[in-house]
Amino acid sequence: MWALQTTLIRCTAFAAAALLPPPVLAHSFGRAYNLPVPFWLYAWGAAATLVASFLVVGYFASTASQRPGYRAVDVTDSRSFRRARTLKVPAVLKGLSLAGLLLCLVTGFAGTPSPYGNFNMTFFWIWFVLGLAYLSALIGDVYALINPWRVLADALAMPFKSYAAGRYRYPARLGYWPAVALYGAFIWIELFGGTGPYTLAVILSGYSFVNLVGVGLFGARDWFRYCEFFGLFLRLIATLAPVALEPDQAGQLRVRLRLPFTGVLEAPAENIGMLVFTLFMLSSTAFDGLRETAAWQRLFWLDLYQAGLQHWVGSNPLAAYPAMRQLFLYWQSFWLFASPFVYLAIYLAFVWLMQRCAGRGHPVRVLALRFAPTLLPIALVYNITHYYTLIQTQGVKIVSLASDPLGRGWNLFGTAHWLQRAIIPDLGTVWHVQVGLIVAGHVVSVYLAHQVALRTFNDRRRAVVSQLPMLALMVLFTTAGLWILSQPLVTPGSN
Repeated sequence: MWALQTTLIRCTAFAAAALLPPPVLAHSFGRAYNLPVPFWLYAWGAAATLVASFLVVGYFASTASQRPGYRAVDVTDSRSFRRARTLKVPAVLKGLSLAGLLLCLVTGFAGTPSPYGNFNMTFFWIWFVLGLAYLSALIGDVYALINPWRVLADALAMPFKSYAAGRYRYPARLGYWPAVALYGAFIWIELFGGTGPYTLAVILSGYSFVNLVGVGLFGARDWFRYCEFFGLFLRLIATLAPVALEPDQAGQLRVRLRLPFTGVLEAPAENIGMLVFTLFMLSSTAFDGLRETAAWQRLFWLDLYQAGLQHWVGSNPLAAYPAMRQLFLYWQSFWLFASPFVYLAIYLAFVWLMQRCAGRGHPVRVLALRFAPTLLPIALVYNITHYYTLIQTQGVKIVSLASDPLGRGWNLFGTAHWLQRAIIPDLGTVWHVQVGLIVAGHVVSVYLAHQVALRTFNDRRRAVVSQLPMLALMVLFTTAGLWILSQPLVTPGSN
């Protein structure tokens, strides 16, 4: 009887969510926020900003910008970095990174099952996945130095000298596709896996095993370059940073300072696999926002059900609900994995238009790879706008969880009772920060795309004309992103 009542309530909730008038909810919150002005004004304002920025960049850009890259200052031999090497800071950071991974495993297997009371959930999902991405955008690819799985592989290579070299040559045709597949699996687990502390520990154990086996098969250099998706994700984000951390020919770390975002101009996508990975970074975040909207839920639970699914699962909504719920998971999973290829088709269409506008001097494939990194600022701001509030609401609790990582009432560092209450930001502030970040990210992408065009076409007029399709693409992405953020949301967990 209770199960029937629960099913009835859930079906009614879906119908209500689909049919109610559209108030606007800020992501990660459950109360309504009404926009101070109609959405279409935001959309037109954002589009106007992009067009204005395009005109300004096109007018003031000069042929002097066609030089191979902006000047970067090497500060490796400065007093601060020499002191850091003397104090063995890289080795300390590697040790802390490995300790963090091991602590996630221990707390997951032996700690409380409560997601909010276990150290590993907050540390991994908030500070590792989100915090490290934002840190990489500020100070460069620090993850390449402290990758805990590489630390483990290096440790294994000490007694087994041939381990890090691998047994087989990495197949060149695979490119970055293993990283794409692992990234897709990771996003699916994040969105639909319903992970708890124990499940997360199992997943991290499995991923550690995959990495160690992969290194043994193909070698540390190729595995961590092409297959370990965290490394690729953070390496791409780090091209936006004003700091470049790079090994020299002797394997020593070099540190260069450069203008923000200009690293993108030095790093075109190497192949289609890297292009798809870049688009997946963008599409997965957009899909995560879209799947929570009432419009998306209505499409499946009402429109598709009435259009034909009821002939397969039955016309009685109560009886059909279990089958519909399973089909909804398949539906969601399909569109998640299809999303980067949908974005790829759209992107290639606009690149083809770019080629037509600029002349047929460059193949579409070459242009697609060359302009792909200019989408990274959009991917970064999409990630920030959708998830940054999690740092305020749950991330701050890492201070108290550090004193009680297993959730057993400990107070190891005297901070167990600090920051117990989540910091809930004002919804109006959240919305305007989201709008500002999305517009700013697209403006930066417009600028970077124009700089790449100057280097590609070697003619100011052709460069400006070639960017008209890319401007249209940026306007499309901006409007779509703002529309997703402005939609009413279905309560998390109701799907």
